[in-house]
Amino acid sequence: MSLVLPSEIVVERFVPTARAMLAAALDEREFTQQEIADRIGVTQAAVSNLVNGNVAVEERFSEDPRMVETIERIADGFEDDRMDGVDAMAELIALVEAFEDRGPICAVHEDAMPELEGLGCDLCVRGTDSEVLAERDVLASVRRAARLLAGTDAVAEHVPNVGTNVGMALPDAEDATDVAAIPGRIYRMRGSVEVPANPEFGASEHVARTVLAARSVDPDVRAALNVGTSDALLAAARERGIDPLEFDPDYEDRGDHLREALNSRGVVPPVLFHRGAFGIEPVTFVLGRNAVEAAELAVDLADRAAGGHET
Repeated sequence: MSLVLPSEIVVERFVPTARAMLAAALDEREFTQQEIADRIGVTQAAVSNLVNGNVAVEERFSEDPRMVETIERIADGFEDDRMDGVDAMAELIALVEAFEDRGPICAVHEDAMPELEGLGCDLCVRGTDSEVLAERDVLASVRRAARLLAGTDAVAEHVPNVGTNVGMALPDAEDATDVAAIPGRIYRMRGSVEVPANPEFGASEHVARTVLAARSVDPDVRAALNVGTSDALLAAARERGIDPLEFDPDYEDRGDHLREALNSRGVVPPVLFHRGAFGIEPVTFVLGRNAVEAAELAVDLADRAAGGHET
């Protein structure tokens, strides 16, 4: 029996394919070979081979729509300066994880080790510490949500003066340290949204308080982000069939106020808001089962609001 580790498939097949596809995509966007080399971590000579098709690619990876979409997203991110090497690595790692879960990496692995055929190829998704996986999934969701917010022009108008943040809780979250968010908050600068850091657990007490209050009523709701309250945004929510829930803006015992309002409604609506008070800026929270879902809803509401931000 030959012994081939799944990691060998990633190193020997997936990585060269990803580099070849990304080099070609960047070449199409008129990056120089040195610029491509700097971004994908190879020499300029290696880029020449990649661009000229002198490197073998694994078609089961290169023809997979998820691979094509990921490479195009990374290339666009590099071109627009919205992504860096860490962002690209996160995207590719997420793709590897998807491909290892009974995906094309499993198929290639079974070819290399025929003894695995019919076993379901669970090796890559079995035996990993579940808590570590949960933390990684939460951080990845918050990171993607933050990138989505930063990449949508309409969102900038709805970032409040106190800044925006997006957070997501672990499945069994008990306090703010179990909720990941962006340290220092997401802010608006020169009409665009800036994300200052990568997500960390315990980074936002305010968002965590909202997430934990929502989870106490509906455990499936694990994420929230804040934007400024506006009539246009609330109207956009109602256009989506959402009935926004208003709550007391007082910071003192905010969690208790939220729980009381949510319990009175009986369900957790995806939009919560307050109109502000003396020294308290009006804020709307957009909720979701994960951070990406919350961000997608916030983006849709911002687009529907068509730039309106009247409080």
